[in-house]
Amino acid sequence: MPWPRCRRAGAGRPGAEEAQPGLRKALDGLLEDGKRGDPVSPLTWSVLSLRDLEQRMAALGFRCGKDAVARLMHEDGWSLQGMAKVLEGKQHPDRNAQFRHVNAMIAEFTAAGEPAVSVDGKKKEQLGPYHRDGRSWRPAGDPVEVRDHDFPDEELGKIAPYGVYDIAANRGFAAVGTSHDTAAFAVSAIRRWWLAEGLLRYPRAARLLVTCDSGGSNSSVSRLWKHELALLAAETGLEITVCHFPPGTSKWNRLEHRLFCHITRTWSALPLITREDAVAGIAATVTAKGLKCTAVLDDGDYPEGVQVSDQRMRHLESRVIGRSPFHGEWNYTIVPRGQADENVIP
Repeated sequence: MPWPRCRRAGAGRPGAEEAQPGLRKALDGLLEDGKRGDPVSPLTWSVLSLRDLEQRMAALGFRCGKDAVARLMHEDGWSLQGMAKVLEGKQHPDRNAQFRHVNAMIAEFTAAGEPAVSVDGKKKEQLGPYHRDGRSWRPAGDPVEVRDHDFPDEELGKIAPYGVYDIAANRGFAAVGTSHDTAAFAVSAIRRWWLAEGLLRYPRAARLLVTCDSGGSNSSVSRLWKHELALLAAETGLEITVCHFPPGTSKWNRLEHRLFCHITRTWSALPLITREDAVAGIAATVTAKGLKCTAVLDDGDYPEGVQVSDQRMRHLESRVIGRSPFHGEWNYTIVPRGQADENVIP
């Protein structure tokens, strides 16, 4: 039962705008002066805080506290908001068609019992006693002590995790590298996943679907990426089909919101002092929906700047890589043809 009203409607002290004629007009003028954004666009905002507005109103001779300013702004349709990451760059005209193609390929492989994975590299992380966002339960008055500045430490080094997410099995795998995030490292992570988990989970598999971004170590234009995948196909006997997401759409990669976000949560509030801490944190990542993860340390050397010769690429294009009729630069299949004629020139 609601409480009865203590006074009649309209009673009480009048609002600041009622007691001081011209106040609302003066406030509107200040908001107009403090606006930012395109004048022909509905996207505008004010750079003035409530206290700034209160002080400027006082300078104009009006008594209007910050609470009254907030009330008047709400009445005029203003609200306190953060930024929203919704604006995208230039979109490819076949972007949606490529997404439909990727989803159709995943459905085809999973229905046939063949492995389909989403792969990508996670951003590098600095090792050492550095601050990480988040909070964790600890005895009162005993916070984890970390450095007050995040200046890089060359001696401690960085790690570069590369993830492999098995879409049908809902299983995550990550190789934690200590060298460079190159195409050779990316394919090495896929190889490690296949030998450790994929081969056991799909013993009769003849094909492997790899979905990934169009840039980074698994770039659609990377020669080394295709060369290393050709070696992997020859080693495993798998026919490897690759589907790249259209440029600028990496946040739609399943790996981002089914694996990496949960790894970040597991790492939160705890510094990654050693490489082993990072590996253990990934391996401890689980979710209520059944996600489990495996992590391995890859301390191999993956130098940057490795070039693949024109001769090797002609061989791959003529005998190993089959381009799809629909955007062959994004969709192609690598068949196991042997490891002859590698011709990698440093």
